[in-house]
Amino acid sequence: MSYHTLLTDQQNDILTITVNRPEVLNALNKNVLMDLHEVLTRYYEDTSVRGIILTGSGAKSFVAGADIAEITTLDAETAMLFSTTGQKLFDAIEQYPKPILAAVNGFALGGGCELAMACHLRVASENASFGQPEINLGIIPGYGGTQRLPRLIGKTKAVELLLTGDRISAEEALALGLVNKVVSAKHLMETANEMMQKILTKSSLAIRYIMDAVNAHYDPTRDGYGTEIHNFVHSCISDDGREGTQAFVEKRKPTFTGK
Repeated sequence: MSYHTLLTDQQNDILTITVNRPEVLNALNKNVLMDLHEVLTRYYEDTSVRGIILTGSGAKSFVAGADIAEITTLDAETAMLFSTTGQKLFDAIEQYPKPILAAVNGFALGGGCELAMACHLRVASENASFGQPEINLGIIPGYGGTQRLPRLIGKTKAVELLLTGDRISAEEALALGLVNKVVSAKHLMETANEMMQKILTKSSLAIRYIMDAVNAHYDPTRDGYGTEIHNFVHSCISDDGREGTQAFVEKRKPTFTGK
């Protein structure tokens, strides 16, 4: 299946999704959000894909932000739809049962930074930069930036970045805990694939339980510790739990089935 604003490439059990609007530095618009929703829905239960890498086309930009031309046309009703649509999609990414890794290959600004933060992991190239510059336009982030940025780097620095609109380098993002690794642009996709391949040697059931428990901690409607107990119990009695612990005792590599 082809998409208007995305490129997809599946290698073994890893799907790479590339936001493909290089003429506007891969800026987000309603078509990108629609295509992302469609591709994530398509592979939600597709067992041939166990992990997803999300990146942007070209060498300059992951996603430079939301399409400002689109924002200039918003009234109260359409602004509400604009924000809620993006938040629902980014929440779905954060809660996706398969690991999603953002390979940030340049600008990750505004909606692009929000998209990267919604992913479970982030690897950045040395030329990447991050920021929430919406305040420079007299507006604020609308896709979860005011919520996820403090969660990831702490309130003090997050408020500074939100109020100044300043950008930070990949190295500063690494120091703040916003990204997991920084590598050369030449090795970005290789590193992203290696990290994903390592994760996918683990039990897909345990991966799903871990991400669910972590997300529960940040959801005020859920009990994080209770979710951990529930998921721990079910992982212990699962086929993968039995296999993994038995393999350890028998000093052999486990063979996980995701059940």
